[in-house]
Amino acid sequence: MSAIICVQDLSYRYSPAAPLVLKEINFEVQTGEFVAIMGPSGAGKSTLCLALNGIIPNFFGGNFYGQVSIFGQDTIQLSVTQLAQNIGMVLQDPEMQLVTNSVEDEVAFGLENIKVPRDEMRSRIDEALEIVRLKGYELKHPATLSGGQKQRLAIAAALALRPKVMVLDEPTSQLDPIGMEEVFSIIRELNHRYQMTVLLVTHDSERVAEYADRVILMDDGQIVADCQPAEFFFSQMLNEAAAVRLPQVTEFFAGFRKKFHLIPDPPIVLSTATEQLQRIWPEVTFTPTQYKDPTIDPKLLGEPLISARDLCFTYPDGTEALTGISLDIHAGECLAIIGQNGGGKSTLVKHFVRLLKQTSGDLKIYGRPAMEYSVGELARRIGFVYQNPDAQIFCKTVEEEVAFGPANQLDDEVEVKRRVKAAMADMDLEQFNDEHPLALSKGDRERVAVAAVLAMEPEIIIFDEPTTGQDKLGAQRIAQIIDRLHKQGRTVIVITHHLYLLPGYVDRVVLMGDGKILRDAALREVFHDVDILRETYLSPPQIVEFSHEIDRISGFRSNSLTVEETLDLFHPKSSTPNSGGPSFEKQELREQ
Repeated sequence: MSAIICVQDLSYRYSPAAPLVLKEINFEVQTGEFVAIMGPSGAGKSTLCLALNGIIPNFFGGNFYGQVSIFGQDTIQLSVTQLAQNIGMVLQDPEMQLVTNSVEDEVAFGLENIKVPRDEMRSRIDEALEIVRLKGYELKHPATLSGGQKQRLAIAAALALRPKVMVLDEPTSQLDPIGMEEVFSIIRELNHRYQMTVLLVTHDSERVAEYADRVILMDDGQIVADCQPAEFFFSQMLNEAAAVRLPQVTEFFAGFRKKFHLIPDPPIVLSTATEQLQRIWPEVTFTPTQYKDPTIDPKLLGEPLISARDLCFTYPDGTEALTGISLDIHAGECLAIIGQNGGGKSTLVKHFVRLLKQTSGDLKIYGRPAMEYSVGELARRIGFVYQNPDAQIFCKTVEEEVAFGPANQLDDEVEVKRRVKAAMADMDLEQFNDEHPLALSKGDRERVAVAAVLAMEPEIIIFDEPTTGQDKLGAQRIAQIIDRLHKQGRTVIVITHHLYLLPGYVDRVVLMGDGKILRDAALREVFHDVDILRETYLSPPQIVEFSHEIDRISGFRSNSLTVEETLDLFHPKSSTPNSGGPSFEKQELREQ
């Protein structure tokens, strides 16, 4: 194989007064490699992607040092248009690259520019839309799509070009889990079938372990690791301060290794984890357990804060986004709304703050019809963190952005400063006080949007995909904020595709699909109903899938949700010898 990308001593700053964002980057990528780029928010990953297709420095200017060569040519010597013929790019924010008036035209746009014959163009458009599950949406305007659907459209437009190199910056961060799997799978297929070289920025450790040939870890503008996935995750497992989340099966076997002094090299994918478990099964004792979650008597919940009955909503283009939604949300609940892209999740919660008006049905908030409130009245009581943080950021500095809400709500300057300071500290934003919010990374902008809502101290807080683009620490921080708000008695509603974050924080799950509520139950119950999850293009967290493999091996049924619960099913083997077969205690299911 020959090097298709060569980066030598690359350093870059956006302006002469700004700090270096990239610092002496050196690496090569061989033809046909699938390279994952990981690291904390603000590490320089997106900037590196923009340097690979000439957007930096050709559009952004700044100070550019070193050299980036593609196919042996210096990118400085080539226009962005010339580079785009061989390098496909999917940006972190899909709205930045959607330019036409229909889904079909968006996919056709790039093909027309490179003069693909009409018959082949039609075939590529159909194939790309089929891959990303947008068949039937050909004539819809991209602006009418959900955030996840926009991301899938941007991916389709890039895939249709079949570039020799594909650079993807968090391309699946807003996709439902099955959508993520499908996109990773097709990228891998194109990688194998056409020897397409792939550079992928992502925080999705499970998919990196499954698909990548190699992992580059960035931190503070530098490359700090460059190795194969097994070596990479093993080194991250040994580093307690690691900024990258481990695959959950690796995390499980890391705990297993510590507990039993078994498994010198923990597996990184589910299939290998199952094989490892079968091999070591005779060395441990398995105690089947059915975990029980605390329940609340519905009579103690009182009147709902939000109550919907037969709520329906149809967009102007005729899309039926909500069909007969009936739902009660009570004070102090922590509720997750999950489901497929375009399933109606964001549309539903926008009704709670009067950003949308129902087509039919009833909606009451605090016992009054929602239509009796102004948007401003509800904003003082219900905080809303948008799916796209840029939709709610408009001030010149981070501090001004966080202060805007409370400053307009309160006359007490001391109280405003207290709230701003607390919210900035909660989201670890103090170092960005005087920075322009739009100059920050996507993950940091998301934290600014969350801080701005926290500073308002609303009674109800709605988070719409708050962990999109967040690194391990950022996602944990937001989950902890949600937990703290819940423990303070606030009512919290979370929309997310990052299902692994929910155990321990969320008790109740509303599962939506095609504008309907398909399930409204305890989180544990929903996560272990794999069939209904897959109906809505979801899959449970990897550790839940692994627990089903444990059930298959043991012949018992457990219902663990977390790595810790799953580890607790195993104990040191007793000194009493067993007579053949797998070694585990056959006993009645123990409830916890």
